[in-house]
Amino acid sequence: MNLLDGLKSDWIYINGFRRIIGAIGKFDPDAEYTVADAIEDAVDDHSDRTFISFEGQEITYADFEARANRFAHWGLSVGLKAGDTVALFMENRPDYIAFWTGMAKIAVKTALINYNLSGAGLAHCINVVDCKAIVMNPELAPNFASAKAQVKLPLGAFVLGGAVDGLVQIDKAVDQAAPGRMEKSVRAGMKGGEVALYIYTSGTTGLPKAAKITGVRARGLMRVFKDATEAGHNERILLTLPLYHATGGMCGVGTALNAGACIILRRKFSASHFWQEAIDNDATMLVYIGELGRYLMNQPPSTLEKSHKITKGFGNGLRADVWEQFVERTGIKRLVEFYGSTEGNVNFFNLDGKIGAVGRIPRLLRSRLPARIVRFDVETEEPIRGPDGLCMEAAADEVGEAVGPITHEPRQRFDGYNDEKQSKKKILTDVFAKGDKWFRTGDLMKADADGYIYFVDRIGDTFRWKGENVSTSEVEIAISSLPGVTHAIVYGVSVPGQDGRAGMAAISPKDGVDLKALYAHMAMHLPAYARPIFVRFQAEAETTGTMKYRKVDLVKDGFDPMNTSDGLFVADNDAGTYRPITPDVHRDIVSGKIRL
Repeated sequence: MNLLDGLKSDWIYINGFRRIIGAIGKFDPDAEYTVADAIEDAVDDHSDRTFISFEGQEITYADFEARANRFAHWGLSVGLKAGDTVALFMENRPDYIAFWTGMAKIAVKTALINYNLSGAGLAHCINVVDCKAIVMNPELAPNFASAKAQVKLPLGAFVLGGAVDGLVQIDKAVDQAAPGRMEKSVRAGMKGGEVALYIYTSGTTGLPKAAKITGVRARGLMRVFKDATEAGHNERILLTLPLYHATGGMCGVGTALNAGACIILRRKFSASHFWQEAIDNDATMLVYIGELGRYLMNQPPSTLEKSHKITKGFGNGLRADVWEQFVERTGIKRLVEFYGSTEGNVNFFNLDGKIGAVGRIPRLLRSRLPARIVRFDVETEEPIRGPDGLCMEAAADEVGEAVGPITHEPRQRFDGYNDEKQSKKKILTDVFAKGDKWFRTGDLMKADADGYIYFVDRIGDTFRWKGENVSTSEVEIAISSLPGVTHAIVYGVSVPGQDGRAGMAAISPKDGVDLKALYAHMAMHLPAYARPIFVRFQAEAETTGTMKYRKVDLVKDGFDPMNTSDGLFVADNDAGTYRPITPDVHRDIVSGKIRL
């Protein structure tokens, strides 16, 4: 970066972080000021403005609060009390936001549960936070039925939006509840540092963990992007992400609340209808996650992509290849990419639009932005320590684990999960001083000489093969650039008699992929050690509700044709292609007759 560009970027970041930290830095976990108080103040400031636009409904801030108040009064009437937890199992709709707001007004915690869950996974999410009741929409009743025998709900299971046998319908009771604001004495003594919500990790590699979202953390999530994007009250924010996820349900909703803006809420994301919905609803801003961008770019180019009024957006996980294409095709140049986990204290923000970066820490702001990248050994999956037993900061362009200091400052707290054992796994001690504590992100990153931060991979996704580290993200980007590939999921699989793990790619093609062309593409774009040894073709990639790929079952299946009906192939270096894995070929690989 030349001197002029460096000064310009420094100015953008210094001013940006002054806005962001100036706001959330004032949040006091010890004050009796909760997320409910913050929402009520926002309603008072913008009562006559439209807050939610949903399927033809235009709901004002005042109307929204009246609905939240009805839920609060209903909650007390069925026996919920301060400190209890209630499960919210509901698809996107205005009542989703109103319900958990109403519970916050009476100091009841709400567990925001992924509406894709059923059976043991759903039961786990209910039980791990000791829910006293559950509220759902009728369409999810079958999912609940599959988990019902495994849960105890002392106050019952309720349905909103229609009658279901075996569940208590609450439509009439809520409609007839008082619309007036609850007296603050109901939540007297409740402090900002106490848990207000539970938001669950995606469960890409196991059962979800319930992250504790305190009132202060909720307010921070809800405020930060108002300042990062400089959103105004005339924004119309297109929100298609699930509300049980922090990016949509906290950051998206909160940006509107804090700006006095309008949310254009959709039930679900639709790649084929996205731009028409943006046009029809006069959207000016969008909230995204990385795969949303990829899904949109996999659609055929359309004039609709530049016929909208969207000028900016924010989100996370947008890869450089998709980002560049997205900006070119849509004309939306101001995208505030960020990095952060729901429960963690490491946050990066890309405020100047550097494609591919998740953020930047200018040298002038290192003392204010204390997250660091430490040297890391991918074989032991532990940070590298020096002779003094302390960790070492990674050099420029060296891949390491991102960590953040755990302090009592609101933005550097780590409140953990409802499972203490899981919480302890995320804490690293003796990092830069004996006795200090840092939050482990579990993510590998690197910083360049200018302070730009780049996401590399998840720890555990990076694996070693032929003595080299292989980044699954890097390989996925290379494969996805081949015409005809919709999605690519890369992971490592164990091969008997071989050290490390061999690369394998599960590919979802549009109309089929030529195996020789795939091999040639890999040879052109990747070093030999990083090229997938095995390929699996699948019709559709299995994802979580937040569009993250589930690798656990793919790793379990491996390259054994007895485990799947999907087509499996192995690299044939002599022929320059991939050839089918039959039971005989699999046996020869396992026995070592075929060397990889």
